Amino acid sequence: MKRLMSITGIVGKLPYRLALAGGWIDQPFVSRHNPDPPGSMVVVNVLPQFRFMDRAGICSSTRQVALRIWKGGLPKDDPARLARKLYQAENHGQKNPSGSQDMIGLVYPGINRLDYDFAVNGGVFPSHIQSLDNARHARWLEKVLHLLPVAQRPDGYRPLGEKNLDAKWIARLGHTGRDCFQAILKMDAAALGVSFNDCMECWESILPCTVRHPALKTDLAGLLRIYQSQYPGAMYSGCGGGYLFVVSQTPVPGAFQIKIRTSSHECQRD
Repeated sequence: MKRLMSITGIVGKLPYRLALAGGWIDQPFVSRHNPDPPGSMVVVNVLPQFRFMDRAGICSSTRQVALRIWKGGLPKDDPARLARKLYQAENHGQKNPSGSQDMIGLVYPGINRLDYDFAVNGGVFPSHIQSLDNARHARWLEKVLHLLPVAQRPDGYRPLGEKNLDAKWIARLGHTGRDCFQAILKMDAAALGVSFNDCMECWESILPCTVRHPALKTDLAGLLRIYQSQYPGAMYSGCGGGYLFVVSQTPVPGAFQIKIRTSSHECQRD
């Protein structure tokens, strides 16, 4: 009898991370201008059922560092300690360090709201984390969240070429993360969609190159508008495209869905 192979033998046992509304508030250059701290964002821990695209806002570069230092799986340790260890491993000596939401999203199970305040930890690590680590909320989000592959970030693309660090827009960005988490808590698809749409409006105002840049060959803004007009809400997995996250209680043509890792799932290394 042929032995079935597991995809984790190729991609590793480590989870992936989805970043929902509020992204970029984890960057101190953004949070320092927030007049209404803390600003929030939401991350989701995802089981490795397939290989996500690289350069698509799923923190594949951080995951590669974690795969290297942890030999393919999560050590059995406190997630807060693991996140800080991973942050140091990836950002040691870096002039422009990546945000800590990548590391936290990879190691914390479930759905997590990360609250960032520049006055606490210099905005590098959250001032508070609120978690939804249960099957009920995970299964609901799995049903209403649809992922459409769009495009990898191209060579030569720089998302920070233009910055409009307006305090009002940054405060609103931080609110979208709170709204997103509250919508998931209440299992309200319409409110979840609104938080996605609001987040993208903030991105386009604060960091316009997240959706418009000479290196981008896809009309990201136009594609986004189509899905926002037909469904409760939509947003990109990261700057420059990646995947389009669509909120819908009915199937979305061409989309797929994910499995959320809660603490009941094992992703530890052998």
